[in-house]
Amino acid sequence: METGSELSKTVATFIVQKILLDDMGLNYICATRERFYAVSTVLANMINMLVDQPSQRLLKHTVRCYLRLADNPKSREELQRNALPDAFRNGTFDLFLKDDLTTKRWLNQLLEALQS
Repeated sequence: METGSELSKTVATFIVQKILLDDMGLNYICATRERFYAVSTVLANMINMLVDQPSQRLLKHTVRCYLRLADNPKSREELQRNALPDAFRNGTFDLFLKDDLTTKRWLNQLLEALQS
């Protein structure tokens, strides 16, 4: 997911998103800390890359992955502690998401879920 063209990164992230959207996939990834951190580390690297090289589609799929991870109580705890990239909390993508209401809504839902 971290190497290749923007299209290949987007496709890889979309596949992870589809796995996470399935309850069995979410439970499998969140069953151990190692699996969760393997996925969240790659997603965090994608976000760090997006700070320098923005991509609307890639950001949308990555935010959706994080939102789905937050549906699992164990992974939500980890995201609250330290696994969520600062770029989500500090408004880095606010201007970029101005016209993408869906991704903006997902990011806001993610941040709200992690506050409770």
